[in-house]
Amino acid sequence: MYLAGVSVRRVEDITEALWGTKVSASTVSELNKKAYVHIEDWRNRTLHGGKYPYVYVDGIYLRRNWGGEYENVAILVAIAVNEDGYREVLGAAEGMKEDKASWVSFFQWLRGRGLDGVKLIVGDKCLGMLEAVGEVFPEAKYQRCIVHFYRNVFSVVPRSKVKLVAKMLKAIHAQESKAAARKKADEVAEMLREMKLKEAAKKVEDSVDETLTYADFPFEHWTRIRTNNVIERLNREIRRRTRVVGTFPDGESALMLVCARLRHVAGTQWGNKKYMNMTHLDACAEDAYIAG
Repeated sequence: MYLAGVSVRRVEDITEALWGTKVSASTVSELNKKAYVHIEDWRNRTLHGGKYPYVYVDGIYLRRNWGGEYENVAILVAIAVNEDGYREVLGAAEGMKEDKASWVSFFQWLRGRGLDGVKLIVGDKCLGMLEAVGEVFPEAKYQRCIVHFYRNVFSVVPRSKVKLVAKMLKAIHAQESKAAARKKADEVAEMLREMKLKEAAKKVEDSVDETLTYADFPFEHWTRIRTNNVIERLNREIRRRTRVVGTFPDGESALMLVCARLRHVAGTQWGNKKYMNMTHLDACAEDAYIAG
């Protein structure tokens, strides 16, 4: 059993070093169970934030021991910006792997707890996740994180040319409209071909559209909704904590530690500081209605 990512045996050793006496394994296990109950209550709480226009999702992989063999387990995480402009951790769940069934189950669980009013889901490109979005939130649009898109293009670019290609890609998303960005993407693809980077050019042509969905939303929100940075920062904090543990004995222990950290962060200034001015979204919707 684990308490905040530390095994019972290590808790015993720590208490002996600090106070000269060990806390028994049964006491630690009892504390562990109580902590799990509180975390589970928080994890399954009803969402009271009203509508959640922007939702960010990601999967974080941790190692666990399964029947004497080590394997990766995916913890699916969702964060949102509610209609008042505040960030909120929606939840986390064990997904085994990032396939469609896992994402559908995750999204249905979130919807069942009160996730509503979703206009945009931001995440890395994952076929299973994309299909799940269409099935559970058909009214929502999808934005592929531009940082992940850049990395995908870099995977077929020689290291000596990555900086130059990065500038070219950033120029696409620096345009003032979706039409201008598409035109710039065509120019970039042509330049990549001239540089003998045919695979990179194809990736730009095939995938750039799914990175431009942010342009359908208020300009004031663009820098916040075209990347998954808001969730990536939390993932880095989680990885820093889980690195201490190494390998988890089971998926539940991994999930509980991730949720413990998410719950802690949600209670800090991170969740109490306004992240966006949502009046811009209301005005954008009103303009679209008038234009329609």
